[in-house]
Amino acid sequence: MTAGRGILERLFGARGEPDTEPAGHDLGPVLLPDETPDYVETRELARHADPDVRRALARREDVRPEILYFMAEDKVAAVRREIAANRATPGHADLVLARDDDDEVRCDLARKIGRLLPDLDPDEASRVRELALETLEILALDQLPRVRAVLAEELKQTSRVPKATVLLLAHDVEAIVAAPVLEYSPLLNDDDLLEIIATGCVGSALSGIARRHGVTPPVADALVATLDVPAVAALLANKSAQIREETLDAIIEHAETVERWHEPLVLRAELSLRAIRRISQFVAASLVDRLAERHGLEDDLAEELRRGVRRRLDAEPAGEDGAAAAARVAELKAGGQLDDDAIADAIERGERTFVLMALAELAALPLPVVRRIVEAKSAKGVTALTWKAGLAMRTAMRLQLRVAAIAPRAVLNARHGIDYPLSPAEMAWQIDYFSS
Repeated sequence: MTAGRGILERLFGARGEPDTEPAGHDLGPVLLPDETPDYVETRELARHADPDVRRALARREDVRPEILYFMAEDKVAAVRREIAANRATPGHADLVLARDDDDEVRCDLARKIGRLLPDLDPDEASRVRELALETLEILALDQLPRVRAVLAEELKQTSRVPKATVLLLAHDVEAIVAAPVLEYSPLLNDDDLLEIIATGCVGSALSGIARRHGVTPPVADALVATLDVPAVAALLANKSAQIREETLDAIIEHAETVERWHEPLVLRAELSLRAIRRISQFVAASLVDRLAERHGLEDDLAEELRRGVRRRLDAEPAGEDGAAAAARVAELKAGGQLDDDAIADAIERGERTFVLMALAELAALPLPVVRRIVEAKSAKGVTALTWKAGLAMRTAMRLQLRVAAIAPRAVLNARHGIDYPLSPAEMAWQIDYFSS
């Protein structure tokens, strides 16, 4: 039996292993208080050669603060992770860990601080709270989006944290950080939300605002003005959102070519008869039936709307369906002609289905992922998709403007006129994010 195993058996019992296994760790729970070793022995355990022994000690909440502080600089990241997650770790050690080189250590610390801080008395001017707030500020500015995202997830529903920190997270350029607090934080008021919308945030960040409980008319107006497809869809699906009739009219004016808005529009409560008639002019026949049922239309009116659908379908020319677009993509690829020029020509002709299928083929991505990127109106996402497809940055700019309908001021432009403005690592991260 190794010396380290012997220590673990003495600490945990004859089996040398814990009764339970906390998520993310392979050692058991902290020792019972009545099993606390004396100070000298604890100090020796903190220097033990076996990292499993040091991890077991680092997880305990009854270890002297100075020992935990010493272990915050352990050479093994797994030990430092235990210290970061330990609620008994002193604030000075948390400050050290907030700048740790290991991403997982900082994520564990962010998770702990996010849970610990709301429990501290906000009116208590204690050194403990001051150190926790200082650690919070460092983590909110962490260079790794995942660390900031962990913090945002923990803080999203609490009001017992500084509003300045919540605002910092809400303004974050990464949607995975901003979206949770934008959707849930009780500290954000209409003025805050309107300012964030005005700064040009896109994608799931805007959708987070649209999903907030009780979205007010001014905020709904600002969201609709962006014409962000996922955000407006989320707003329409939000039963608690207060949308003015004129704002609904503005949505309806743009909804004919945005299929994603059709169903939530049909299911929206209290549509005016004028709005119902207008919607019936472009949604599918099955949705017209649901429209009539949802709003309790008289039989004569419902039949009138159905006749309108039949006349519309009879008059519409047959467009390129998915099968035809897929066949053309395969043919061009086989002939080595599925390139920037083919994509540019299709964009000019408005052949959206072909463009999306071509991008999916060239980038070796599932079509739903490509749709998700385009519909998110993410300039970085569309740029990364174009790069993954092996196309030129000039094509990425066309796709941003003409296919994703990104506002010109939000378009990601080429560097030096032709080069991609993001690093390969950044673009690979974007692809991974939308693929997950």
